[in-house]
Amino acid sequence: MNTTISKRVAASLLALGLMATGTALAQYGAPPPPPPQYGMRGWDAPPAELRDFQRRGYLDGVQGAERDFENHRIWNVNNRDEFRRPQVPGNVRGDYRDGFKKGYYATVAHYQGVAVPR
Repeated sequence: MNTTISKRVAASLLALGLMATGTALAQYGAPPPPPPQYGMRGWDAPPAELRDFQRRGYLDGVQGAERDFENHRIWNVNNRDEFRRPQVPGNVRGDYRDGFKKGYYATVAHYQGVAVPR
């Protein structure tokens, strides 16, 4: 008789637990979509005419300007180590720095609400 009662109690608790799970899901719904990822915003996409290292520099410039904004630093591309001493082969440093400067100032213009011609 003791095992019959404990089986009934266990079955009741299991059923109660399953019902509570369904209620919780119905109450809170599906999770929200993930936040937009880097590069998916449109305004920060590198122009199509950029070469490989210019494109890389552009994206790094966008990221550098965003960091300066987040850390309340004065916007000045020359203050970025990535611009002054890029970690790229010497023969493409000019391309990288050109792209970096374009990405940096495109981000500055975006944050200031100024349209930048492409």
